[in-house]
Amino acid sequence: MMDHAQTLDRTDSLGGLDVDPNDIEPRDRYKLICGLVVPRPIALVTTVSEDGVVNAAPFSFFNVFSEAPPVAVLGLNSNPDGTTKDTTRNIRASGEYVIHLVSDELAEAMNICAVNFPADMSEIDMAGFTLKPSRTVTPPTIVEAPVALETRLMQIIPLSPTRNVVLGEIVRFKARPEIVDPEKLYVDIEKYRPLSRLFGNLYGRLGEVFELKRQTYDDWRETGKASRITKPKL
Repeated sequence: MMDHAQTLDRTDSLGGLDVDPNDIEPRDRYKLICGLVVPRPIALVTTVSEDGVVNAAPFSFFNVFSEAPPVAVLGLNSNPDGTTKDTTRNIRASGEYVIHLVSDELAEAMNICAVNFPADMSEIDMAGFTLKPSRTVTPPTIVEAPVALETRLMQIIPLSPTRNVVLGEIVRFKARPEIVDPEKLYVDIEKYRPLSRLFGNLYGRLGEVFELKRQTYDDWRETGKASRITKPKL
């Protein structure tokens, strides 16, 4: 059990948290990262095993980091016993996968895909998802997902025995017709309704949306004031 002196070592002069990650256990670092870096988008990733089983698994250590080329990054961990998870193994073997974004109506089905099913069982069947062929990669696309990013592996970067960072090039963007205008590429955020990951068992829906114009230096010189928060015309 932690004593009082150890507790004080984690605080600054005002009593706020101030801790070196190397001074706490990995599980506590995970707790802090998940709790403080929020909200995070959820990637529901489909892959295909060498035996032809379609795997689907959700990850919230995920984001996009480039548009030229379009790159998505996944942080993939190992199983509790140290063995490689299906998603990592399948991506390494095939080099292809599909990242689906999750809207709030898919929350419960997405959560089923987080169950540690045996490798020969498809989460797709357990969650009741429907599949359709992808356009450019072998793993199929989940029909019910609002957005799908067909992706090819660029690089797997091992960070530790339990963590890999996976860089993938998005080779095709797909979205339901009501979400993206295919001509102007505008996204209707109200119809999209993306779900976000918080921490523990907590998730979040999109709350109030506001507009805050990004200023140029000339704008700042002309007004000398910050942009005002306004209600967007969605």
